[in-house]
Amino acid sequence: MRWYMDYGARHSADGAEGRLVSLFTFTEDWAGWEMHPAGDEVVVCLTGTMVLTQEFPDGRIEQVTLGPGEYAVNPPGVWHTADIEGEASALFITAGMGTQNRPR
Repeated sequence: MRWYMDYGARHSADGAEGRLVSLFTFTEDWAGWEMHPAGDEVVVCLTGTMVLTQEFPDGRIEQVTLGPGEYAVNPPGVWHTADIEGEASALFITAGMGTQNRPR
């Protein structure tokens, strides 16, 4: 997402203390994985259902199903992606510094 990269460029001086707060509505599964090395990311499902998949540094995979009002935390260094059931909206509070992406 270009806007995400632009945000990072404009706010890089925030360092590890900076947080990106964003809201998205999804109608399909995420096309890739992402990982935030600088801190936790909080994911709050607002509508619909999403299945968050987390890949931990030790190779362990965990999945959590989120419905409206439920949340999960992606710890630093944990790769994550999501599958969407129909349509879902989520709020993200992200330590965005150093975010990495990879294809699914």
